[in-house]
Amino acid sequence: MREKYIEAGKIVGTHGVKGEMRVEVYTDSPEFLKKCKELYKEDKFGNKLPLGLISSRVHSGKNQLLILVKGITDPSLADTMRGTLLYFDRDSVRLPKNTYFISDILNCEVYDGESGTYYGKVEEVFETGANNVYRIVKDGKEYLFPAVESMIKSTDIDSKKIEVTPIKGIFDDEFIEDK
Repeated sequence: MREKYIEAGKIVGTHGVKGEMRVEVYTDSPEFLKKCKELYKEDKFGNKLPLGLISSRVHSGKNQLLILVKGITDPSLADTMRGTLLYFDRDSVRLPKNTYFISDILNCEVYDGESGTYYGKVEEVFETGANNVYRIVKDGKEYLFPAVESMIKSTDIDSKKIEVTPIKGIFDDEFIEDK
């Protein structure tokens, strides 16, 4: 089941004298998070509560977002929010085709798109810049799989299933060179 709220970042400090807060962004970019009309924090019972977002802007030169929220009017009040994890509602954003939230990829089962061979579960996703890399684990063995379009046949987030077309050597126990 897909989580309604996705971790977006963490308040790491204050900015200026009007109560703006600096958010370390966990999404691809602060520009992505800036599109959200509301951000949420978690109460002690795990409920997501709206912050009352007034404004957000990209902190130039940093991978941070600056936010201003209702009730926070000076740096002292803003500093009490330091360390707060922030979330966004997945329904408030649109992703491009064949793009997924990392939290949705985690724990997907990976199969060969041709033979049906089970390769394991995605335990971690590394963001490398050029493309993401899935760390797939099966029976204590780890495989690093480059998540490139040409090697991913299909991704079904609802079924938690990814079908791949791997190049030789990624899942093979032995890489045999052609002679």
